[in-house]
Parts: sequence; C-alpha cells; structure tokens
Amino acid sequence: EKSVAEMEEKAEEDLLMMCEEKRKQQEKLLELKREILLQEREQKLNETLDKQIEVLSPMVAVCEQFKEQYKSFAAGLDATRHELSIKNIHIEGDKETYLDELEKQLRITQELLTEVMPEHSEDAAKALGSLQELQEVSQQLSTGLQRLFTDVQNLSFEASREVSLHNQYLCEEKHGVDVVKGWYFN
Repeated sequence: EKSVAEMEEKAEEDLLMMCEEKRKQQEKLLELKREILLQEREQKLNETLDKQIEVLSPMVAVCEQFKEQYKSFAAGLDATRHELSIKNIHIEGDKETYLDELEKQLRITQELLTEVMPEHSEDAAKALGSLQELQEVSQQLSTGLQRLFTDVQNLSFEASREVSLHNQYLCEEKHGVDVVKGWYFN
C-alpha cells in the first residue's frame, strides 16, 4: 500500500508537470500562430505595395509630361489674356495704331480731369490704387487660408487614421488577431 501511494503521488506530480508542459507548449503554439499570421499579413501588404508600385510607375512619366504641357498651356494662356477684345468694333488701320491713338486720347482726358479737379484726382487715384492692392492682398489671403484649412483637415485625417491603425496593431499584438476580429465582426 505504501509503494502504491508513492506511485500515485509520483504519478500525480508527473501529471501536473505534464499539464504545465502542455500549457507552455500551447502558449508557444499560439505565439507562433500569431507570428505566422503577422508575417502573412506583412507579406500580403508587401505584395500589394509591389503591385501598386508596378502599376503606378508608368504614371510618373505621364504626370511629368502633363506638368510640362500644363506649364506651356498656362504660359500661352497668360500671354493671350492681355489681348483686347475687339469684336464688333470697327478699327481704321491696324490695331497698334488704334491703341496708340486711344492711349493718346486717354492721356488728354486724364490731364483735363486733373486740371478741373487737381486735388481730388490725386487723392482718388491713390485711394483707388490702395483699394486695388487691398483687394489683391485679401484675395491672396483668402486663397491661402482656404488652402491651409484644407491642408490642416487632411493632416488631421491622416493623424487620426495613423493613430487608429497603430492602436489596432497594438491590440492585435497584445490580444491576437483572432480575438480582435471577434471584437470588430461579432
């Protein structure tokens, strides 16, 4: 009876050691499975990135060509936007002669107006110039502020997305992909 009791005690100790070893092996197995899943996920992401690079690489040359064409178009548009519209106007002679004559007549008109109202014309011209500068500056500021606001919104979105992805990655690291899937998809 004594040897049977010793054998039972020894068997219980061996069984406890085997249970503990089984638990450790299961933990290792789960850790290895998690590492395999993470490696597979990383490999899929790398494959997707390689495919995107492969597809988008030819677009770089197209974008550069478009940029050059757009610069050429913008330069042409800028050069032609200063042309006077002369539709439905009868001009004697060529356009340059007409414009020279028009400039001369405008100078005479300006001189006559300054003689009639010498004080007010200079003040009005200064005020008009100041108003035009103020209008240009306010338009530039408005455009700049709109651009900055859009940039801030985009940065905010990117930061929020990165924080969310980082937190998701930490949860997956800590609790495992299968546990986290249960949180989101059940």
